[in-house]
Amino acid sequence: MKLNAKQLRQSRVGDSLQKQKQLQRNPIVLVLDNVQDTYNIGSFFRLADAIGAQKIYLCGPVVTPPNIKIHRSSIGTWKWIPWQHFDSTTDCVNQLKKSGYQIIACEQSQNSIKYSQAKYIFPLAIIAGSESHGISANVLKLVDQIIEIPMHGINISLNVLIATAVISFQSLTKVSSDPTK
Repeated sequence: MKLNAKQLRQSRVGDSLQKQKQLQRNPIVLVLDNVQDTYNIGSFFRLADAIGAQKIYLCGPVVTPPNIKIHRSSIGTWKWIPWQHFDSTTDCVNQLKKSGYQIIACEQSQNSIKYSQAKYIFPLAIIAGSESHGISANVLKLVDQIIEIPMHGINISLNVLIATAVISFQSLTKVSSDPTK
């Protein structure tokens, strides 16, 4: 089943809840650590749909659906991706660890490795941080890997959504091309 932008925008939550069970999902979730920009949040729903994510976790004092800005930027995909809000990102990450998820952070640090050299193991949780402050230090202490995208220009980083998209698609390529999987 594929829907165009008009169909997605006009779809209803009740309809999508019934049809979500029919959708093929990859064992990957996105965790947003205090991402404040509602247009970015909406775009993360589009990314989650594009990669077939199981769920999005919205963590911290953030705006959650239903919200008109999230609706517009997600083109309605927020109704098709399961999501959950956590007051604390550390609580979310600890729950995912207990459920067997590999936790990776999309962040620049002294301990980060290039996204192309990372080892991706499903089920996988990818954490994206706030636009202004990145991923909090307390959360970084809990992750299995910190992954970054090398920057070749003058800017030190990509938009959080773009960086997460690159890493998400890389993880799907790495895992799907592994002959042991």
